[in-house]
Formats: sequence, C-alpha cells, structure tokens
Amino acid sequence: MRIARWKHGAEIGEGFVIGDGVVPFPDGLRVAEVLAEGLDAAHALFTRVDTATATPLADVRLLAPLVPAAIRDFVAFEEHVEGVSASVDGKSEVVPEWYQAPTFYFTNPHTVLGPGDTVSPPKTERLDFELELAVVIGSSPGSDGANLTAEAAARHIFGYTIMNDWSARDVQSREMKVRLGPAKGKDFGTTLGPWIVTADELAPFLDADGFLAVHAEVFVNGTLIGEDLVSNMGWPFPELVAYAARNSRVVPGDVLGSGTVGNGGCLGELWGRAGELTPPPLAEGDEVRMTVEGIGELIGFVGTAASTPELVPARSRSRQRTRD
Repeated sequence: MRIARWKHGAEIGEGFVIGDGVVPFPDGLRVAEVLAEGLDAAHALFTRVDTATATPLADVRLLAPLVPAAIRDFVAFEEHVEGVSASVDGKSEVVPEWYQAPTFYFTNPHTVLGPGDTVSPPKTERLDFELELAVVIGSSPGSDGANLTAEAAARHIFGYTIMNDWSARDVQSREMKVRLGPAKGKDFGTTLGPWIVTADELAPFLDADGFLAVHAEVFVNGTLIGEDLVSNMGWPFPELVAYAARNSRVVPGDVLGSGTVGNGGCLGELWGRAGELTPPPLAEGDEVRMTVEGIGELIGFVGTAASTPELVPARSRSRQRTRD
C-alpha cells in the first residue's frame, strides 16, 4: 500500500494512492490515526476504500506524507562517514565509537517539506542534500514502544519514505566544533515523500541478514551524483528503531532516517574525498531528484536564502559569583 497526503483545491486529503489516483481513507481518517492503529488495521481499512472517489494524481499536489511526531536522523553508512568527516571536520576518519552503537540526532519536525517544495536555506556557501531512506513508526499490539528488542522493533515499522536532509555544511562545521549539533546546519528543512510505502511492500528486498537491499540514486539538475544500496548501512532498520527506543520510546508518527547513503549520497562526501568543492555546492534554482527502488521519486528545489537578523556574538562576562 501507498499512503499519502495531498492538496486538491483548498482541501487537504489523506488516504491511499491506488494506481494513478488518490483515494481518501474511509470514515475521514487521517494518516496520524492510521499509524496509531497499526499496519494490520491499515490493511483492513484498504479493503473498504471507495475507488469511485479517486482523484487523478495529476490533479493534486502531494504534501509530506505525514506530520512527524519526531524526527531522528542516524549516521549508519560507514562510507558516508569516511568522506564527509573530511569535509566537515577537516580529517577523514571513522572514529571507533561509530562502530559501537548507532548514532542519531533529533532534527526539526516543524520545517518538513513535501514533494516539489522549495527549500529556503540559511546564508551558506556549502548547501548540500542528503539522500536517505526513512522508516515511519506505527503502533504494534501490546507494545508501548519502549526498550524494544530488534524483533519487537521490526513490528513497529509501518513503512518507508524517501528523506532529503538539506544541510548547510559550513554552518554545520562551525557549530559542531562546540561539541554539539548539528543544529542550524540542518533544521531549516527536511523533505519527505512522495508517500509512505508499507513495510510489507518492501519485504521482498530484505536480504538474508535483514538489511533492505533497495537501490537509491540522487541527481542534481538531471546529472547522476551518487548511488548506493541501502543494505550497505551498518545496522538494519529494526536495530536502529530498537536503539532509538533504548531507555526511551518510539511512537506512531516518528520518522527515523537511515543517514546518508554512501558513494555520493551527498556532496559533502565527495568534497571530502576530492579535497575541493567538486561537484559545486547547491545554488538557487537547482533541482535535486532522489529515487529509491520500491518507493518512487522525490524532487526538491533550492530557493532564495532566508533573510534573518544578524548574529550577536557572546558577551565577555566577569564570572562574578555574587551580586554587588
């Protein structure tokens, strides 16, 4: 099944993508409610759709397929870490700690973009994309989503969507020197879409070790920049979900990105390997097109840099411990 949100005229619709059309959920349900009911309930709901209410895909504008409860973004591809560390940190390495456990950061659920949307970046000289596959969390009967085993975590994977983690590499590099972040280097935009493909649809791509062996590509203005198999990640998705739930919880509507695929899944990796900004950073008007086998295509555009107030540097303070 494919699940989407769309705008048709002044109305926002939520439902299934069937063939070349979109069909609203029965009973006026929303994506968030379907995720909260879980995958089995979604299959039952699919049997009740009224295809007579279908609207051609060509007549609607697709939105991000969900309003995320939270977004965690992992860094699960060793090859990406090797290349991008030189671009961001000035030294190409994979630290030993990377191998010990999956690592993620939280990004901004309030700046999510949909298919065909234009990102408004900060002032940056090194605007980049990141090609990722993301899991969307749903409910699992009898589970509260906390402290999951990998087996239990797999039952919380409702489906998958494509994720473009837009990145301002120069901003990211500055703030991570403070041993925190990324923050402003990332949180201005994350594109999701074009829809959620349910986990059962991609099950045939699982390899013998449980990794999802789908092919992913990214193009800038029609030129292929990178491609990889998602199965090259260091941990399969259920283990990422289990780690996110460790001493914590995952809930329906959470989005967990795989991190950037290797072999040119972002420009930063290629800059680090080449020692120069080749291919060039993204510029206003550029089109970034991502494709993932079994899901489809996600396109985003680069817009004008946002106008923001000037930054104020830290003030020098006396470190006095008591008031006069």
